[in-house]
Amino acid sequence: MKAVILGAGIIGLSTANALVKRGYEVTIIEQNSEVGHGTTFANGAQLSYSYVAPLAGPGVMGKVPKWLLDPNSPLRFKPSLDPAMVCWNLKFLKACNSTTSAKTTQELLKLAYLSRDCYHKLFAEDTFSGIDYSCTGKLVVHRSEESMQSAVCQLDVQAKLGGQPQQALSRQQCIEKEPALAPIADQLVGGIFTESEEAADAYKVSLAFKEYLLSQGVKILFNHKVKQLEKINASQVQIRLQDGNSITADKIIVCLGVESTSLLRQIDVSVPVAPLKGYSLTLPIENDQMAPKVSITDFERKVVYARLGNRLRLAGMADLVGLDYKIDPVRIKALINEAKAVFAAAGDYDKATQWAGLRPATPLGKPIIDTTPFNNLFINVGHGALGFTLATGSAEILAELVDGKSHPLQALFSLSAS
Repeated sequence: MKAVILGAGIIGLSTANALVKRGYEVTIIEQNSEVGHGTTFANGAQLSYSYVAPLAGPGVMGKVPKWLLDPNSPLRFKPSLDPAMVCWNLKFLKACNSTTSAKTTQELLKLAYLSRDCYHKLFAEDTFSGIDYSCTGKLVVHRSEESMQSAVCQLDVQAKLGGQPQQALSRQQCIEKEPALAPIADQLVGGIFTESEEAADAYKVSLAFKEYLLSQGVKILFNHKVKQLEKINASQVQIRLQDGNSITADKIIVCLGVESTSLLRQIDVSVPVAPLKGYSLTLPIENDQMAPKVSITDFERKVVYARLGNRLRLAGMADLVGLDYKIDPVRIKALINEAKAVFAAAGDYDKATQWAGLRPATPLGKPIIDTTPFNNLFINVGHGALGFTLATGSAEILAELVDGKSHPLQALFSLSAS
């Protein structure tokens, strides 16, 4: 059977791999000249299997007024009268409660652990040897007693759900775990350490995927932009490219991130996916002792740090500002200032590579992995900031759907559950 995947980011490549394993003849259509050149390219790099709580948390509602007025806030909204965005915002705010957040976290943990198992099998292959992989754990640092106590409570909840072992650390223990944090020791209350967390360069993982998939006979059509999906009849669609050519397939899987929304709308399939812009810096490390080896998340500042060989990747911000790919110098400056306040001596920030990407976010923070009203069309979209972490698990669920089977986790990530 022939399967065509739209998009060669980490989601599309993982999906291709899962389908190849099941014997499908796979073609990937990608508008860029290389794999992983969209949101995958310079993401936060953390494989954060145990930290999947959604952005729509119980404390968000009280912070929204302040965030709206603060240009340096971690979350920024752009007012919009677009009905789809108004609906998205209302669903997001409705989800900002402890009950919904806990339920979503529990569901995402199951998907993350599935993804982790899939990645471990992949990373054992020689093809994936050059991806700047590390398993040094993750330390989430807290600057207030309130957030630390909340994190300890969450630690207990995840332990009951069968999560990975985690430790609550004092300020001094945080510094012992990651000595590069010493310059801000007096600002920390404590932290939560998870030894099993990992990091890797998602772009290098994408390149490794490409090499492996090509060796398995997968075709990748670069520089081919999908113009629209067209109804052949009531149960089938075909792909129309920008150059006018059409492509048909037994199975078509949409993995186009934020661009999936407008494409699917053409055939009356509505998905609640909005672009959530994030920023990153990739810093060449010049002082090894002053750069972290453990992955770090600064909880209050909403900035993540990951060691990628001799580089430090730092990422943060969440801007709900529409389909705007431009790098905002104000946001980048804020990110640089945050990084300098923690790891000032790690390197020369004037040499850091700047990047911005649009995360495909759903209001609840869960991806949509589902069928559609068309027998040959499937969707694997809406992974938000967790695309790298959830990619391989999502691909397994999607591949089971394409095969006409039902994965035990699929109902949690259906369109109706989003």
